[in-house]
Amino acid sequence: MNTILFDHNRVAFLPLTYTRPIADLRIGIVTIKEKWEHYCSFVSVKTEDYLSAKFQITLTNENLWVNAQVLPNQDIVDEIKALQKGEVLVKSNTPIAFFGEQFDFESLQKKESKSNFTLLSHIWEIFSQNGEEIKNDFDRITKGRTSQKLDELSIKVGDFPLFIEEGAKVECVFLNCKEGPIYIGKNAEIMECCMLRGPFAMGEGAVLKMGTQIYSGTTLGPFCKVGGEVNNVVFMGYSNKAHGGFIGNSVIGEWCNLGADSNNSNLKNNYAEVKLWNYTANKFLNTGLQFCGLIMGDHSKCGINTMFNTGTVVGVNANIFGAGFPRNFIPSFSWGGASGFSTYNTNKAFEVTEIVMGRRGVSFNKEEREILTHIFNLTKAYRKD
Repeated sequence: MNTILFDHNRVAFLPLTYTRPIADLRIGIVTIKEKWEHYCSFVSVKTEDYLSAKFQITLTNENLWVNAQVLPNQDIVDEIKALQKGEVLVKSNTPIAFFGEQFDFESLQKKESKSNFTLLSHIWEIFSQNGEEIKNDFDRITKGRTSQKLDELSIKVGDFPLFIEEGAKVECVFLNCKEGPIYIGKNAEIMECCMLRGPFAMGEGAVLKMGTQIYSGTTLGPFCKVGGEVNNVVFMGYSNKAHGGFIGNSVIGEWCNLGADSNNSNLKNNYAEVKLWNYTANKFLNTGLQFCGLIMGDHSKCGINTMFNTGTVVGVNANIFGAGFPRNFIPSFSWGGASGFSTYNTNKAFEVTEIVMGRRGVSFNKEEREILTHIFNLTKAYRKD
């Protein structure tokens, strides 16, 4: 069956979905699309027009359309496969899945889902649900496979499993698997004296610097470099926090860089509920969370000693520096800090982007440039020069 993951409530996941469809968000070990590829033979995505050249859709005469906010398990997959033509599976009036040649479910008969599964609704669920998703992905990815052996100078405690992929380097490390598994990706490296608590995952080529402290519910996407203290954070991929400093209860996009000794607050001084910028309401709204840190869009950077307040949202390709706390909502393509922001012009921003991506052997091509240019124009109303 040709499966297509569609964006249903994309705005709820901005700024991360400015640069990717919902299906390309990483939660657990892999992206949502990669989760569905475990159950379906061919998976593509339906997303915004300006993203469609990079994230392409494949249509056939018979397609299975699935809401990309659904994190799959066998229960929901079986229920979807049992759907009849003319039916749309829903959960509390949210469309989950349907069969059809075209994307059209309005006229279909609603069938309420009885399955127990995770349906993402808010951007902060990427970190709050991450620990459980690491466990789910771990079981799917490692089933029937043999882990590389742990070196004799490292220590593992706890009954949850550890899996080390081929080519990974793990030396003189303490791994606590009492509360969840630990997954080390292909050619990843954990330098000496790191301390890790599962559930934890790191992707291919990711690096933990010496003495890093990792708490549970953390994921490093492919080719990230991380140091310091990290608690319940998802790094999408290709991003760096290579030095000391704390970051917690946060989501960091791709191609980001946090300067040495940058920190975020994840708890208000009065222990009150955290508010977060909401792109739909165009204002700050309560999250219901006591712990909520930093949401940072792709290609954004901050200088050394940057301090982010509780519940800060940074857009795409922002450059933040200077003393003091910058405001809690920093629009895309902003340049500055606590003393104020101006527009980060695309010619300067793209010079940096080309260098950063080139260092990892990835081309900043016309397709990427056009996506970021579109985002620059799309977010103009948020910037005040």
